[in-house]
Amino acid sequence: MWPEIHHHDLVSEAPGRLRPTQMSVGLAEVARKRREWAALGPKQRRETLQQQVFPAVLGPGDRYYIIDHHHLGLALIEEGVDRVWIAPQDDLSWLEPEVFWRTMEFRAWAHPFDAGGRRRHYRQMPRRLTDLHDDPYRSLAGDVHKAGGYAKSPAPFAEFLWADFLRARIGDRVARGEPRRAVREGVRLARSAVARYLPGWSGTHS
Repeated sequence: MWPEIHHHDLVSEAPGRLRPTQMSVGLAEVARKRREWAALGPKQRRETLQQQVFPAVLGPGDRYYIIDHHHLGLALIEEGVDRVWIAPQDDLSWLEPEVFWRTMEFRAWAHPFDAGGRRRHYRQMPRRLTDLHDDPYRSLAGDVHKAGGYAKSPAPFAEFLWADFLRARIGDRVARGEPRRAVREGVRLARSAVARYLPGWSGTHS
């Protein structure tokens, strides 16, 4: 998905300084990544940080705006990790903010939609990963994928498309309070023909 980046091209940065390019995450998924990190030993953690790279664009204020791995980035902040590796994809720091965000969205590097799936102005984009809002349907979309409801797709923000699909069909009470039922219903819906327009769909037309 990203161009090949050699290690000498990487930049070390504090995860707390990274800027998001989306407005929400699934906090349940962040919690899962925290548990996975907590289960690693010191050597495994060092190796993981060496191998894990955050693609990013240098933007206004000479700050790095990450274009993937928001859940992991937030999890690492909450786990007290102080440095991560950045793979710069482009330098757009010379653009005015409005042009920067318009360009980012054109390149499918930004997703200016809130936790309810509503489009927002770029000025409402959170400034830190810790400011991201919880979207339970983004967590549900991840769980439905893990349960075999649909295949992983390289399409940008594919999980948010699935989240919006599930949001329109599974009630908030079920999504928040009955996770097992929500996943069962989500898998059934994801495999149905009505979801065939979505990236990673693996159901049948019948």
